Amino acid sequence: MTDHTTTHDAEEDARNRDILIYINGTLYPRDEAKVSVYDSGFLLGDGMWEGMRLYDGVWAFFDEHMDRFFDSCYAVGLDVGMDRAGIAEALRLTAEANGMTSDVHCRLMLTRGTKVKPFQHPSLSRSGPTLVIIMEHSKPAEALQAQGIRLASVPQVRGLPHSQDAKFNSHSKLNCVIACLQAEAAGADEALMLDPHGFVNTTNACNFFIIRRGEVWTSTGDYCMNGVTRAKVIDLCWENGIPVFEKNYSLYEAYSADEAFLTGTFGAQTPVASIDGKTIGSGERPLTHRIRTLYKEAIAQDIAARKADQVIA
Repeated sequence: MTDHTTTHDAEEDARNRDILIYINGTLYPRDEAKVSVYDSGFLLGDGMWEGMRLYDGVWAFFDEHMDRFFDSCYAVGLDVGMDRAGIAEALRLTAEANGMTSDVHCRLMLTRGTKVKPFQHPSLSRSGPTLVIIMEHSKPAEALQAQGIRLASVPQVRGLPHSQDAKFNSHSKLNCVIACLQAEAAGADEALMLDPHGFVNTTNACNFFIIRRGEVWTSTGDYCMNGVTRAKVIDLCWENGIPVFEKNYSLYEAYSADEAFLTGTFGAQTPVASIDGKTIGSGERPLTHRIRTLYKEAIAQDIAARKADQVIA
């Protein structure tokens, strides 16, 4: 295992050195793609983003990602500047310009735009939002499925909704960055973060699940990102007769779990090898593998349905 493994480890792809990046309607070569140092995203982390994956020319679970994106922007008074169709067209143009159809990961980022002065107040952003789309040829490293991720529980916690609601997929990720640094200092790959009451919540980058005696457990969702993949896993469990519970549980239950895995758009379901140096289960992970298979089938169904809709349209 490498010194630092993450759930976003990808196979190397030389094509990414020459990608074109979308900024406010224009495509720039990677080395020329820049935003102002006065941009509110750079100055304050004032912005929202989405991570999506492209399969056979179609963005998986596009509607669910747009629901979260537009809800988040609306909640903080951030004008997207276009509707969903406009976002879809910007994504299409970027993918087409890069010759991308599958095994592609996109980071869609929207900030409040360039400020007239380098201070906090949102009214200082007067030129409209900044929309950036970065797409990379990106295939998750297969080795992760065998070796798993090492987690360390950390002192940095997920905050209360009235502090900074974790449902905002915002550019302001310092809380998670601090947690990641604490995990790294402990010799782990990623951080397992607790909620304000000491219950297991999420990692610094992904949602977290455990499996105990045939049951799938995850947090209540009160303090974690409302992950699209998280929701899909819960739905798939319900639909396929797998007992699943959103509940409070502690490190006690996590340490003695039979299996554990992380969920995220990039890695789908990534197994957890250990928590705080304690090996999780036997390493066989049969239910994790079943859920991963069901998720792949759900992606295929979503892609097929969206392609059918495009034909009808």
